Amino acid sequence: MDRLLHLDRTLDELDPPRWAPAGPDATSLVRRVHELRRVPLGELGPADLRTLISQQVALPHVLPLAGNLLLDEPMLDAYFYEGDLLLAAVNVPASAWTLLPNLAARVRTVIMALPEAAVASLPRGGAEELARFVARTEPLRRPDEGTRNPQ
Repeated sequence: MDRLLHLDRTLDELDPPRWAPAGPDATSLVRRVHELRRVPLGELGPADLRTLISQQVALPHVLPLAGNLLLDEPMLDAYFYEGDLLLAAVNVPASAWTLLPNLAARVRTVIMALPEAAVASLPRGGAEELARFVARTEPLRRPDEGTRNPQ
């Protein structure tokens, strides 16, 4: 299923169960994440995607959106600094990318083509985080691959 076909739907619709409103004592970050789950995917901006990805919320739905932005502008300044969306995306668990092997490969290619100065401008540890993502050697395959009877 192409997750980008559901841009008019919200994460609460696509990633059940629906979340209850944040409690009165919730932090501003928790309140924001709860609010973002009720926004149609097509209305989520780069900062929203960075927030959701950093909090590991509905990654199968938000990683494709972020990945498409990163293919066009890998050093996109979503909210804090140039490359913050990219670092958020490469720092999710490797398992989140297993549903998106083609996108992961394309993001790796984009990272490898980044100018050295752009990588050097990332916060401390950023270059290493990109290198770890690029160096992942385990095959990125869908969870259902390899379980079928080869006959």
